[in-house]
Amino acid sequence: MPTGGFSIAAASADLAYQAGISPDASETFGVGEVLTVCPQTNDLLDVCYDWDRVEVPASLKEFERRWGNRSNPLDFSGVWRFRELLPFAPPEQIVTIGEGQTILQTSDPVGRYVGMNPGNLFLQYEGLNPSGSFKDNGMTAASTHARMTGAKIAACASTGNTSASLAIYAGATRLFRVLVFIGSGKIAYGKLSQSLDYGARTIQIEGDFDDALAQVRRVCAEAGIYLCNSVNPFRLEGQKAIMYRVLEGLHWDVPDWIVVPGGNLGNSSAFGKAFLELRQLGLIDRIPRLAVINAHGANTLYELYEEHGLRWNAGRPDQSLIDRFYEKMTADERRAQTLASAIEINRPVNLKKCLRALEVCDGLVREVTDAEILDAKAQIGAGGFGCEPASGASVAGAKLLRAQGVIAPGDRVVCILTGHQLKDPNATVGYHAPQAEASKNPEKPAFANPPLVVANDFEKIMEVIRRFE
Repeated sequence: MPTGGFSIAAASADLAYQAGISPDASETFGVGEVLTVCPQTNDLLDVCYDWDRVEVPASLKEFERRWGNRSNPLDFSGVWRFRELLPFAPPEQIVTIGEGQTILQTSDPVGRYVGMNPGNLFLQYEGLNPSGSFKDNGMTAASTHARMTGAKIAACASTGNTSASLAIYAGATRLFRVLVFIGSGKIAYGKLSQSLDYGARTIQIEGDFDDALAQVRRVCAEAGIYLCNSVNPFRLEGQKAIMYRVLEGLHWDVPDWIVVPGGNLGNSSAFGKAFLELRQLGLIDRIPRLAVINAHGANTLYELYEEHGLRWNAGRPDQSLIDRFYEKMTADERRAQTLASAIEINRPVNLKKCLRALEVCDGLVREVTDAEILDAKAQIGAGGFGCEPASGASVAGAKLLRAQGVIAPGDRVVCILTGHQLKDPNATVGYHAPQAEASKNPEKPAFANPPLVVANDFEKIMEVIRRFE
């Protein structure tokens, strides 16, 4: 596999989409360097390729040949079987634990809830990854680059899924040790239990995710520790593969809409980059529209994009607008607050990359309430897919867009389910059985399915069963 066509770059203006997020810097860095931001502009960096030096298949259908070679770990991986589309690593350096064995499936029950025609609502269920979330798509790539650079310690800040994913790769491969930074009271126990069980050293700071991320970025810079949050451009390379598998599940046809929850905005950024590259390579002839869905209590992107008009602007978004927004957020002591802990983030680090993705994909942003998220989550579960609360945001957002007439009932819509239901079982129990688990949901659940309390008496039990029939 050719690897010489690699660089990390903050691009010149005419290459802004291809190579970096700032058109005001042109420096290029080698694959062996460990950087997340451009020294000139402090903007995040991209992984970019000289595609003329990479042997890319003439058609996406050619990747199907690897289905028959699943004894090869790289072909078995739902990320690395597309390795020509993220060709930064030699095969012998790739770190994989079988990530990406996920499914795209139609769900007419959920489609009816959203308002779609039969056969037009698809769920991409990333909860089937080894750690139970989409993060493994990115962590296999970040772990690979960490191995290439000889890293001995890796670190991340996390609301739960990132720490679980990083810890499982470290535990399974024994290539490096892991430090996890979490905020106080801002992590679901289902997720925390994973990082503890997989052997990560966990540091809980007095603050929220934004505070934890700021601290881990400083620690990694000062101590030379490999950082695995989504500021790491290699992580986003791996997350592109989610879209490759969506196309694979649709027999390589491009859907009309991709709907994804918005937290730190790594997924939306990666998706936009994936479709841009595929179009540049002539592997697709059109790009789907992208809808990023915020929780109402963590709606920075929605406010900046939809209410204040922030745009990509050819790589020069209005930084003063962003700065004023964050200054007011600080002055008001505003903290993110949502039951969907995976997207409970006030200052998304991939904001600018997401703006680029929104432009590439003719995208939009919406916000939904916690009640809407949990109702959608319940409908997803009733349709056979147990997911974490953040996943419900995608279906709740699709329902909102359908009600607004933005999505048509005949459009083909793919909603991303980011993580497994058991990531946050308290939220599920609190929704369906608030008497058993204190519910934080301020509104009465629309689709609650509580257990029925019956006396230990055969006849009374049969009365309940007859009513059920």
